[in-house]
Amino acid sequence: MDLLNVFQGIGTLFVQDPNIVIGRLALTLVGIVLVYLGAKGTLEPLVMIPMGFGMVAANAGMLFLDANQVGNLIVSPLVSETTALVNILQINFLQPIYNLAFSNNLIACIVFMGVGILCDVGYVMAYPFTSMLIALCAELGTILTFPIATNLFGLPASQAAAASIVGTADGPMVLFSAMILAPEIFVSITVMAYLYLSLCYAGYPYLIRLLIPKQYRGLKVKTTVKHNITSKEKMIFSIVVCTVLCWLLPMAAPLLLSFFLGVAIRESGVTSYINMIESTFLYAATFFLGLMLGVLCDANTILNPTVLPLLILGFISLALSGIGGIGGGYLVYFINHRKFNPTIGIAGVSCVPSTAKIAQHEAAMVNKRVLILQFAMGACVCGVITSAILTGLYVAVIPML
Repeated sequence: MDLLNVFQGIGTLFVQDPNIVIGRLALTLVGIVLVYLGAKGTLEPLVMIPMGFGMVAANAGMLFLDANQVGNLIVSPLVSETTALVNILQINFLQPIYNLAFSNNLIACIVFMGVGILCDVGYVMAYPFTSMLIALCAELGTILTFPIATNLFGLPASQAAAASIVGTADGPMVLFSAMILAPEIFVSITVMAYLYLSLCYAGYPYLIRLLIPKQYRGLKVKTTVKHNITSKEKMIFSIVVCTVLCWLLPMAAPLLLSFFLGVAIRESGVTSYINMIESTFLYAATFFLGLMLGVLCDANTILNPTVLPLLILGFISLALSGIGGIGGGYLVYFINHRKFNPTIGIAGVSCVPSTAKIAQHEAAMVNKRVLILQFAMGACVCGVITSAILTGLYVAVIPML
């Protein structure tokens, strides 16, 4: 009896290309590390724990398929031929979730609806100029990465745009744009994006400390204006902005609908809907999102030559967005006659509510009495809106080029 055919996870290591074998072993180790860091709280546990387990299972659980091909029984991405798709839906246990909820952006929209439930647009309405200015500056990575990708890396416009959206630091945006603009790199770019989005939680505090001197990080925001935005006003804001943006950017209508519907449900006070979306839909979508990303991290995908430019561009895009957001914070600082904390600028990168929490944490480390969270949340929520607008513009314009 050939033991290598019995224990095929190990046996396949002896027939694959050495680079793939090394990649499988490395990704298995990375998966274990992600689970550890997620459980420890260093990285986002809601995504990292299922993602780490998925990476381990996808790379360890390889076996010999038909015609001596090596694969797994979890998922096969981007299967387009109908007969093959029907067959694989009956075999790979996560294939129905991938095809019926992941590759058509359903999960992205559900997550975005959950983001709407978590967001209070009252902060944007209370400080509209400050929030919008910072959010626009924080789109620096989304804007500048496109010419970098096309001119320096030679990527086609569709792939360059999909890579640029990583700068929004908004996972659903990346999923949505990549599937529409560049489905051929959808798996690679979404896996890379979510890895980076988790790592930026650890990286942005150092960026703040590098670019903002300690005495500025502890500044209080001096304002005498007090705003009491009612739920009725927030509902009106949500339906008006959603309507206007859908008229202008219908390609982004699924994301806009999902986000502003979540906001409206939050403000309506219908607790049964709020609990259903926040406690059930959002957590279920986030769990399967992390798990799907993990199982898609097989060595053949990650070691594809097209992935390296995406890794570099994703890092550039997120770094530029962080720098742009901090630059926006400084801009408001000078406009407000030095009565503003530039640390708030990092919150313009629309990773709700993480970047707002990062801003508050970094400010509180210097001055425990400073409270900037309300301003940071305004910039953060506004960043979601500007990111959706830019995503809609890319999706609408790129096919015309």
